[in-house]
Amino acid sequence: MASLEHYLDDRVAHGRSYFVGEEARSALGVSQRNFAAAVTRLINKERLANPRHGFFLILRPEDRIAGAPDPVRWIDPLMKYQGLAYRVSLLRAAAFHGSSHQAAMVFQVIAPKQLRDFEIGRQRLQFLYQAPHAFSHVNLAAQLDQMKSDEGFANVAGVELTLLDCARYFHDAGGISGVAQIAKDIGGKANSRQLAAAADGYENSSVRRLGYLLELAGHSRQAKTLEPLAKKAKSLLPLNPAVKPLVASLAELREINSRWKLVVNESVEFDS
Repeated sequence: MASLEHYLDDRVAHGRSYFVGEEARSALGVSQRNFAAAVTRLINKERLANPRHGFFLILRPEDRIAGAPDPVRWIDPLMKYQGLAYRVSLLRAAAFHGSSHQAAMVFQVIAPKQLRDFEIGRQRLQFLYQAPHAFSHVNLAAQLDQMKSDEGFANVAGVELTLLDCARYFHDAGGISGVAQIAKDIGGKANSRQLAAAADGYENSSVRRLGYLLELAGHSRQAKTLEPLAKKAKSLLPLNPAVKPLVASLAELREINSRWKLVVNESVEFDS
């Protein structure tokens, strides 16, 4: 009977650094108790990591310093294991598309289900929720790219979805100035038609913020494609709703942008 360690060696030899616990136990023909004991022993030896119940990562020697491989290598099988569609987005996606200012310290994933964030070794994964109807409207093959690793591919938001996701979840994308920098860095790569099509699946507030930031960054063509959606707004919206409106020191920053129907209550800065 093969041992669990031999099973791991075989998986790695075939280019797979992960496995599903029940599949491994069945292949080895061992009891649940013995399998659990073997898994615990290998976790303690830093040969395995366990990001989700029943799903395991096989740690190669070079992975053990960080405590886990780069999530791009295993996020796709993990999400398939959970039966969920997904996309890598925000800071990691922005860096993937060329925003050199983005040194992502967190691996951010958008899914149509609320999932618990977790840390494994030095890797930190954050899961952001998008309502299923909105997610299915935008998470289409035409709006996605793929991040390649030595074990396969992971779905990543295309430029257009990356911009919209950053505007939607701006608190997790470096704040308004962080999103502005992303808009400056990659906004010119956005396809106007695809941007407009995807924007229809987002809250009008997110679209207005993105339009304003794209215009500010000098990407007028991409900004213009969002203007028809901004015109549908019936009331003004603060650029950053977290800014307290009665703070005296910020009074001079408040101005009305009628094109995007925004109260500009935060200064926006770009890196050179």
